[in-house]
Amino acid sequence: MEQSMTGVKKRHPIMRLLPGFWHGVDGLRKVLHLLLLLFIFLMVFAALNGAAPIMPMNAALEIRPSGYLVEEYEGDPFDRARIELSGGSTQPQTVVQDVVDALRYARDDERIAAVHLELSGLAGGGLSKLQRIARAIEELRASGKPVIASADFMSQGGYFLAAHADEVYLHPEGLLVLQGYGSYRTFYKDAIDKLKIDWNVFRVGTHKTFVEPYTRMDMSEAAREDASRLTEQLWSMYQADVERARGLEEGAVGDFTDRLLEHVAAANGDIAMAAVENGLIDGLRTRKEIRDLFIGMVGEDTDFYDGHVATPMRDYLAQMRLLHGTDLKNRNVAVIVASGEITFGSPAPGMIGADSTSKLLQRALHDERIAAVVLRVDSPGGSAFASDVIGNEIAALQAAGKPVVASMGSTAASGGYWIAAGADQIFANPSTVTGSIGIFGMFQTFQRSIEVLGLNVDGVGSTIWSGEFRPDRAMSEQAKALFQALINDGYDDFISRVAMHRGMNKSEVDAIAQGRVWTGNDALQNGLVDELGDLDEAIEAAASLASLKEGQFGVQTIRQELTPAQQFLIDILGTVRSTGVDIDSLTPRPGRLEALAGKVETALQPLLRFDDPKGVYAHCFCDIR
Repeated sequence: MEQSMTGVKKRHPIMRLLPGFWHGVDGLRKVLHLLLLLFIFLMVFAALNGAAPIMPMNAALEIRPSGYLVEEYEGDPFDRARIELSGGSTQPQTVVQDVVDALRYARDDERIAAVHLELSGLAGGGLSKLQRIARAIEELRASGKPVIASADFMSQGGYFLAAHADEVYLHPEGLLVLQGYGSYRTFYKDAIDKLKIDWNVFRVGTHKTFVEPYTRMDMSEAAREDASRLTEQLWSMYQADVERARGLEEGAVGDFTDRLLEHVAAANGDIAMAAVENGLIDGLRTRKEIRDLFIGMVGEDTDFYDGHVATPMRDYLAQMRLLHGTDLKNRNVAVIVASGEITFGSPAPGMIGADSTSKLLQRALHDERIAAVVLRVDSPGGSAFASDVIGNEIAALQAAGKPVVASMGSTAASGGYWIAAGADQIFANPSTVTGSIGIFGMFQTFQRSIEVLGLNVDGVGSTIWSGEFRPDRAMSEQAKALFQALINDGYDDFISRVAMHRGMNKSEVDAIAQGRVWTGNDALQNGLVDELGDLDEAIEAAASLASLKEGQFGVQTIRQELTPAQQFLIDILGTVRSTGVDIDSLTPRPGRLEALAGKVETALQPLLRFDDPKGVYAHCFCDIR
């Protein structure tokens, strides 16, 4: 018995694991094969049950912008795609480039006979964004194709676009109120005092007014001066552009706005009719009357009762971009959008992350086909440290022989100007809000708040800095002095950077800095920008700096994209949806706690955005609407 036992060889532990390992691998292989077969089946099933929409001939292009105009969609692209596929709704936004591209495709497309701008859902957008779309509308009209604008209710931004159409119609029960531009903020000082919070503020710049809501209960004279100058200039530009487009007398828009009550009274209380009588609107038409108007222009759609032949902008763009593709060549100009507040890490699009934006710039650096970069900046600023990190990546591109041109959108102020200042050339729109060259810092302590709860903090340390910068202890005088020294140094770095790149001395920069905010027109006169122009002009300038001739380069957009795994999953969900399956029923709905957490996170977001490791910010309050 002993011999037989000793004669049996014991297997090595690894050898005993191998069968289980190979069994697992074989199981994984079968699962992957099953998923692949399922995907192929769904693709075939979708192809058999529905064909791609066919573009009708002699159709009207339907453009229905919603929400606010933006340079890029905010939020994680995967989450946005998943929510849209499941039939859910995301924050309504319209990308300016999408509208511009659709109008330009339609200009040369024989299938598009007219364009319908339905503007009821447009909440607004920066004046420079509106002007860019308006220019595309005028280019299309120059080709002989009519543009008809209509709305149930028309926002100020919506009316700006409508004014550039051939005809403008409002619903008989509709509303048009032009409010002009304003700058209003909520001030918290009394609430902070009641909560017994010490909100320690440090700044450089007599006009650096971002911190005022935490230190006072009303606007300072400096803030009032800047805001008044900006709002008056923007409103003057708005009026002049609308009056030119509508062929109105100078001052007509201001008269309608300032004497609105008189005009409404003269129209027997009908505000829509008052707009018609003052030449702002061509007529009043119901939705059915608008449909009848287009039926007369492009014919009736026999598949839909009482409708005209039309194609929605989203479907039209998808097809045209698929047909035309991206015209990339051996040498290209890259466009990188830097939109939103500047912060650390890799936030979702809609914010500028030190890491995420740097990665986009690095992709341009290492792509041999990219000869130049246009940085499209639409930002009020944020973290000074993060701005500097992005500025270093711009310098790396230039050191590699790739010129960088900054194209300012509606706002490129404070940190937004910081990252633009290092470009080889800077373009601004006349209505761009820029400048705000200044620095501030904030540090909140709550020692008085916790005293109310019967708490106290005490202890010892080995140096005078031990225990400093704790939120539960008051800031000492030496801590305040150190913090102010950091802010002073940050301001000196800012104006030194501007002076170096703009060919100015520091005293000249300081004279136009101090946190002052300027329009693009002002910025050109002050030497802060090189040219007035939009994205197209910036692309041409970048190509010229890289010695690229017209027709010999392409335009490549570099953005945060879905990973291959995310794209594969979205493709599967899209295929499943095309078979008629309700994807929303397969997606777990958030519970009450998750929904509450989401609301709390949204409410705290304005405070959570302050994440600079030194607590130093180049941020501007530039919310002018």
